[in-house]
Amino acid sequence: MMNTFTKFIFLFMLSVVAVVSAIPISIRDVFVPPVTYPHYGTVWKIGQHHNVTWDTSGAPVNITNKFGLVVLAKGGLEDIDHPLASNFSILDGRVVVKVPDVTPGNDYAIVLFGDSGNFSPNFTITK
Repeated sequence: MMNTFTKFIFLFMLSVVAVVSAIPISIRDVFVPPVTYPHYGTVWKIGQHHNVTWDTSGAPVNITNKFGLVVLAKGGLEDIDHPLASNFSILDGRVVVKVPDVTPGNDYAIVLFGDSGNFSPNFTITK
């Protein structure tokens, strides 16, 4: 059974597909900005606030989806149900997130969604 947030994401993505389908292919561009922070070797502590940053220098003029979503992934599994940030402009290049109370580990990554998902390198979260 889908929870409310999962239903929202599903309906949002369907809406994006419907809108994008109406735009001629020649003027649509997918933007997949690389995550620049956190990077390999980064250590975050639970409860702290950090910037998640990404490179916007290659942004096309006509981006399919300009709204971003940041989620935490552990071992490659994305925690879509608990986003760290949402509904910001993918062109901002950064968003502040609070490190959630999670099991410490060194296999965490940030996933930046806009047009598509882009993973940061693995980093560490400690208590």
